Amino acid sequence: MSETTPSNDAAAVSKSPDRLREFWFYFRENRGAVFGLWIFGIFAVLALFGPLIAPYDATTQFRDAALQPPFWQEGGNWTYPLGTDPLGRDMLSRLIIGARFSFFVGVIVVTVAASGGILIGLIAGFAPKWVDSIIMRIMDIILAFPSLLLALVLVAILGPSLTNAMIAIAIVLQPHYVRLTRASVLSERQKDYVTSAKVAGAGIGRLMFVTILPNCLAPIIVQAALSFSTAILDAAALGFLGMGAQPPTPEWGTMLAEAREFILRAWWVVTFPGLAILITVLAINLMGDGLRDALDPKLKRS
Repeated sequence: MSETTPSNDAAAVSKSPDRLREFWFYFRENRGAVFGLWIFGIFAVLALFGPLIAPYDATTQFRDAALQPPFWQEGGNWTYPLGTDPLGRDMLSRLIIGARFSFFVGVIVVTVAASGGILIGLIAGFAPKWVDSIIMRIMDIILAFPSLLLALVLVAILGPSLTNAMIAIAIVLQPHYVRLTRASVLSERQKDYVTSAKVAGAGIGRLMFVTILPNCLAPIIVQAALSFSTAILDAAALGFLGMGAQPPTPEWGTMLAEAREFILRAWWVVTFPGLAILITVLAINLMGDGLRDALDPKLKRS
């Protein structure tokens, strides 16, 4: 026994690099996914180091430079490369700090929605049929409402704020994880390795979290990537409607709401926040496609 244990451990350790290499091999075949990963990485760096990168404080007002155009437009200068908003705040600084808020929303929403959804989905997959039916009917009721409308109702009940907007979006996205996890669990429960674990005496908790859950993660990871972009979009929409982040928070949706009356006089105050949302969401969706291609065995080319 003592002679075989080191070799087994070495084989187990060697599997991780092999799996990573295989994942990267299939992921990089999707050029759009690699491009999205680079864009996502740039915005992630801006979100992490925003206060160090931004040339000005995002809330500082330069009243004598209100609605200053970008440097390449007549009347613009390099002091404010992307111009200023109606209150004289530097657009570049607000966009950089806004990335911090958007990514924070995405991380928190996906973490909360995925954690709760996976747990409920596991319970539904192992629970008696009547419990499973109750859980899934509740999820169906939530999914029957338009997601943004339901989020608006929840925020109206809880009160307008970025925190309440994140709670509402997480609740709206949770049923997707419940349905996906439950379907994966029901599929995996029929396989031989689960039967072997039961025969070996594995308890219900071990079957759920150790035996089955790791084999259900591939579609959940793809769903998490797509939910990240949905969370950013919904948070921006709620901010635009005045139900999310409140001024002077430099959240991209709130920036659009503050600048909409100046759209004809100063195009840059609405164009740059809109482009930031568009590029970020597009990059994440491209990454999601690459993750799907790399993690789904049915899509892998031999």
